[in-house]
Amino acid sequence: MLAALATAIAAFIVYLMIRFPEALSDRDSKIGLTHQLLWLLLLVSSFAVRWRTSPGETLRNIAIWVAVAATIGAGYSFRHEFEAVGNRMMFELVPHRGQVANNRITFRARTSGHFVVEALVDGTALRFLVDTGATDVVLSPSDAQLLGFDLKSLKFTRVYHTANGTVRGAPVRLRQITLGPIAMRDVRASVNEAPMTSSLLGMSFLSRLSSYKVSKDTLTLTP
Repeated sequence: MLAALATAIAAFIVYLMIRFPEALSDRDSKIGLTHQLLWLLLLVSSFAVRWRTSPGETLRNIAIWVAVAATIGAGYSFRHEFEAVGNRMMFELVPHRGQVANNRITFRARTSGHFVVEALVDGTALRFLVDTGATDVVLSPSDAQLLGFDLKSLKFTRVYHTANGTVRGAPVRLRQITLGPIAMRDVRASVNEAPMTSSLLGMSFLSRLSSYKVSKDTLTLTP
């Protein structure tokens, strides 16, 4: 039986060499094929030995290995589709992470209608409320502390007129804001004097993009 198996494997190798000669065009490919065939021969031989003593169990093991190989092959073949489905689920479940496609990043609006995005600011992950009415990127005092700013040493000399009244901010510069495919350096910002529920991603960032567009409940940013 082993002789028959060896003959079948040899015939299969000859067929592959004739059908796909480019696959064995270099030394590394030939060595890799040899190793794989040796493992295959060992596996088949073990199955043959087991078949003599317990054919039923051997047949069951073969079926399990075939099912595992088929599952792995299907997963690899459809890996791009699975990745797309995973990204779509993340886009719906964690909207502040956004979805990157075609060198753009898109965000889904929250139930409140506002867009909240997560960006890396000098290596620290912060969440921002997108606000086209804000002149600058505005950091809440708590987020500013996360970035290493000493609130006591800041000078709150900048005055902003908002819908909630007049507020003061301390001008600062952010080395880099990274948002998906967007990496913007030396961004003008200010630290708000009063506590805020969320930092604001204002026009000192948005105006430097190629475009930002709101369509229904999605926001698209293009670097």
